[in-house]
Amino acid sequence: MSEIEIERTGHVAILWLNRPDRLNAVNDALTTAMREALPALEADEDVRAIVLAGRGRVFCAGMDLAAFAAGERPGLMDPDRFAGFADAQRSKPVIAAVQGAALAGGFELVLSCDMVVAAEGAKFGLPEVKRGLFPAGGGTIRLPRRIPPVLANEMLLTGEPIEAERAHALGLVNRVVPAGVLVETALALAHQIAENAPLAVRSALALARDAASTAEGELWAANDALWRRVEASEDAQEGARAFGEKRAPVWTGR
Repeated sequence: MSEIEIERTGHVAILWLNRPDRLNAVNDALTTAMREALPALEADEDVRAIVLAGRGRVFCAGMDLAAFAAGERPGLMDPDRFAGFADAQRSKPVIAAVQGAALAGGFELVLSCDMVVAAEGAKFGLPEVKRGLFPAGGGTIRLPRRIPPVLANEMLLTGEPIEAERAHALGLVNRVVPAGVLVETALALAHQIAENAPLAVRSALALARDAASTAEGELWAANDALWRRVEASEDAQEGARAFGEKRAPVWTGR
């Protein structure tokens, strides 16, 4: 059984964490599989959006502590960071579909995604301090940028989780839905994105990702460089023609 499975539906790929017997806890084998799967999806021009989901009752319980005790360190100090995903180079939007719980490194995977759909009652937390560790896969960096620092500090220092409804109220989650329609809802959002011009989507996403950590002057320079590329693209011409002809555009990604 592969630790990662990929399904395709139109221009969307579902990237499944596939260790349900271990609550999709991340070990070296899953990290290696992710490092093979993610670049392949990135290089595939037919894939325009990705849904990251977990098999079984839990999205991801974080790092496999049994493997950690045996000496494994699943990507934590590598350039792409935890699970080969947390700081991997990606240009395509990734939507997390979270059921059950996203804890420790599992929550850090969620914080690495661009959008989040959660099942009702799902929990999000960073309990590392309860295990003598701290969130080194991006949790201590990204969470205080997403929610008020005092609330981030509470989660980081107590290790206590919050439920999906609270996460939604804090802006960590886009939508909370019944568990039975979780993946369906995430896929609908991904397909909605995939209907748009791929180059334009990637450009908007690249700029948005940098917005929280880059000076505005630098962002304007990046904005102008991206605009020059996009306005000269085939897709920009096609979008204008399709609008005038009252038809759906046919994107090439160029």
